[in-house]
Amino acid sequence: MSEAHHSQRNIRRTVIGCAALVVGMVGLAYASVPLYDLFCKVTGFDGTPSTASNNNTKMLDRTIAVRFDANVAPGLNWRFSPETPEVKVKLGETTTVLYKVTNTGDKPTTGIATYNVQPDLAGTYFTKLECFCFTEQTIKPGETLESAVVFYVDPRLVTDSDIKDLNSITLSYTYFPSKGGRPVAEATKPTPKPIVQ
Repeated sequence: MSEAHHSQRNIRRTVIGCAALVVGMVGLAYASVPLYDLFCKVTGFDGTPSTASNNNTKMLDRTIAVRFDANVAPGLNWRFSPETPEVKVKLGETTTVLYKVTNTGDKPTTGIATYNVQPDLAGTYFTKLECFCFTEQTIKPGETLESAVVFYVDPRLVTDSDIKDLNSITLSYTYFPSKGGRPVAEATKPTPKPIVQ
């Protein structure tokens, strides 16, 4: 009887352990996107710029070119461009660049901008103080909005042996159609055409 009781207890432990493992894996699956996003923001992984509330770095005499790329995904009739395609900045210097976006369509539309930095390794050192990314914007037909990105390139870049000789960085934005504060992937898919017989 005690052996059967012991065996039953082992089975119960195994079932509880497996259930806990399943619950943990499901929880990790739900948390993976926010955790990955947090990881990218903290480390600059995959070209994700870091963010800060102020610039406490010391400015260096070394300059670097920062190029600006502006794109609009299919599904938005918007024209989007930076005020200048490139600026030369000193490492540690706070810089503001304006972007303009115009709705060229005939109805109000809503979009949201995402971004990244190239080369990927530079994302750790490209720090945004102010940005219009991940902010849903609705624009009326013919309306033009002006938005700013305020940033600096962290002087610690010169101590990174992989990119210390880097002479340019590209900040790339893409506006996507959005709904409820999230990009709408379906809007970028082509509309199926009816079959004519």
